[in-house]
Amino acid sequence: MLFNGDKYKIIHIGHSNCHTDYYMCGNKLETVEEEEDLGVIVSKDLKWDKQCSQAVKKANRMLIGCLG
Repeated sequence: MLFNGDKYKIIHIGHSNCHTDYYMCGNKLETVEEEEDLGVIVSKDLKWDKQCSQAVKKANRMLIGCLG
């Protein structure tokens, strides 16, 4: 099975994480602070702030669309 290394990302979770670099097929995998998958935002500190604010923005856009 072939893997596309460009699709994989690393999130270092926790304060004591050693932030190791990871490689796949000789290419260094990208390190990110947060990533969205299936509509859920996962951040390195595992807080829901960004997820909640995006849900509020989407709801406000829908409400304004109905009123306008």
